[in-house]
Amino acid sequence: MAFDVLDILKRNNLSVTDSRKKILEIFQQAGGALDHADIEKKTGDSFDRVTIYRTLQTFEAKGIIHTIPTIDNSILYALCKEECSQGNHRDNHIHFICDNCNTTYCLNHIPQSVVQLPEGFTEKRTDIIVSGICNKCK
Repeated sequence: MAFDVLDILKRNNLSVTDSRKKILEIFQQAGGALDHADIEKKTGDSFDRVTIYRTLQTFEAKGIIHTIPTIDNSILYALCKEECSQGNHRDNHIHFICDNCNTTYCLNHIPQSVVQLPEGFTEKRTDIIVSGICNKCK
């Protein structure tokens, strides 16, 4: 796992710091989306809130993670697919949030359909959130 983390940082021309390594490891172990508070809890007292926030912002800018809006207007973060890069997110997929366990899943295998916007409108981002009960909670 350490090799994967170091590879991700080096591939994105980022300095290898303890906070970056730890936060990437947390994402790899989580297997799903996390919010800022989840990451804070998992890092313990190792890093302050600002360090975590800046690390998440850097990872998003580099195409390492993507954001997922939620129904309550908070933000979740999830690892991007390998095709993402700086300024070029390719995570245009549906997200599923379980109403029971609150786990958020990236449904990469279900591509989003193109939204036909009126003339003169330009799409920047489309977010589709599906809520329900996941297969683990049924």
